[in-house]
Amino acid sequence: MRSCTAETIYAAKGYSVKSAGTETTAIVPLSNENILWADLIFVMEEKHKVIINTIFCDSAVNKNINRLDIPDNYYYMEQELVELIKERVNPT
Repeated sequence: MRSCTAETIYAAKGYSVKSAGTETTAIVPLSNENILWADLIFVMEEKHKVIINTIFCDSAVNKNINRLDIPDNYYYMEQELVELIKERVNPT
């Protein structure tokens, strides 16, 4: 729900954004295509960065990956989650 919330927030602000999950059960699983498409990547936890740099290492070369340190204990668009994302993301 974290990535989907972030996607909703920044799509509404006019940014071209996509969210994907690193789990095999993710509704939209992360792919090489997603990583190659992105100019900037935000992850919620260190383990997501490790997965990207390990499994998708060829696509992730020279990609700016930013960790937000937001735990997985929020609902979609929960106000506290929205505020955390906005505080920790500073798109340019």
